[in-house]
Amino acid sequence: MVIANSQSPVTILENGDRLGREEFERRYTASNIKKAELIEGIVHVALPLRFTSHGKPHSQIIGWLVTYQSMVTALEVGVEPTVRLDDDNEPQPDAVLFRIGGNAQIDADGYITGAPELIAEIAASTVSYDLYSKKRIYERNGVKEYIVWRTLDRQIDWFILENGEYQNLEPDNSGIIRSREFEGLWLNVNAILRNDMSVVLKTLQTGIAS
Repeated sequence: MVIANSQSPVTILENGDRLGREEFERRYTASNIKKAELIEGIVHVALPLRFTSHGKPHSQIIGWLVTYQSMVTALEVGVEPTVRLDDDNEPQPDAVLFRIGGNAQIDADGYITGAPELIAEIAASTVSYDLYSKKRIYERNGVKEYIVWRTLDRQIDWFILENGEYQNLEPDNSGIIRSREFEGLWLNVNAILRNDMSVVLKTLQTGIAS
């Protein structure tokens, strides 16, 4: 959309706009919007986020990943970074974990270019968005592991990329999901769903030690 004033036209970013990545970045940079994503050429502007269904679980996933990063070398963790995947897709995932020197790189503008090895999303009102359109673009661009925490459903989906397609990675008999891409990255699903971060981190430390 373009709004004219007495001085010069001002372009703004609106939910549902169809844009290329360069125009999306130009409008996003010029706006006051805190979070917007380009998914399959369509702009998605984030709504206000609730603490219980997004803010708190987001912090728990970040705490889990940062603890892992602190104990394993040559890794980066990011919170809602802009990721330049391709010409039609520039998501801003809730969390990313990637290897230094791996597929994802920090470009000259300070953004991530390429697919991080792991992306995590907190899905409440955006459940279909994260499990369909976003899942497709992460799969197509080679994100090796994709975690979706469906907070309203009290469910965690962990997908791994096999032969170009996502497959579900299921918990073991102890309720623990073990990353295939990152050795020792274990998630105690039952513990995190009941907000028991002490057990979540103890399980993670066991995984790293193993």
